[in-house]
Amino acid sequence: MWTLFGLVQPLIWLVIFGELFRNMVQMNGFPASSYLEFLTPGILVMTVLFGSSWSGVSLLREINFGTVNKVLVTPVRRTSIVLSCVIHSAVTVIIQILIIFAMAAALGVRIRGGVTGFTIVLVEILLLAIGFAALSNGFAMSLKREEPLVVIGNMMTLPLMFFSSAFIPQAMMPEWIKNLSVINPVSYAVDGVRMALKGDYSFSFYFSFMMILFFAVATMAWATSIFLQQQND
Repeated sequence: MWTLFGLVQPLIWLVIFGELFRNMVQMNGFPASSYLEFLTPGILVMTVLFGSSWSGVSLLREINFGTVNKVLVTPVRRTSIVLSCVIHSAVTVIIQILIIFAMAAALGVRIRGGVTGFTIVLVEILLLAIGFAALSNGFAMSLKREEPLVVIGNMMTLPLMFFSSAFIPQAMMPEWIKNLSVINPVSYAVDGVRMALKGDYSFSFYFSFMMILFFAVATMAWATSIFLQQQND
């Protein structure tokens, strides 16, 4: 049920924004012939943010209810506890992404990159979901309170989306937002997904992919280290 509820807002944005800004493609220099095709990668990444940025809330509740303490007395590896929470969130997001893809295809969006592009998109989405789920879990273990975690979750959704190329090309952004997008992992994810869907495997694609991979590995290592440190203390 939570998987389906998490789809409501991305689907609304896909349909409404796709229609609202459909004439934007008529602007000089717009890099796509269909705004819906340009928007779809952004909506896919938005689904990741909505699905993964709240992963830490579930872990925090498990900690407060004493479930994690019960697991700690079993032979299970300590790193597996954090990894299971992150992977669960990431797999849930993949299911949501497949539904978003089906909806976008029904609206006329085509995957020009074929099966290879579609597979690469799923890998990129999985890495991004792992990154943000790990980030959320790391904050949950650090803060140990749900209220500030909710605030951080909100800060990891819409602001990061608007500071990326999800809705408009980077060339059309104000200069200060363009500068912020350089350090925004969401921006690299949107660009990587967009290029994979088009079958564009230039240097920019590989650079974006490596940035997403680095983000996933770094946040996962950070979340795991926090958990292990707290158990040692």
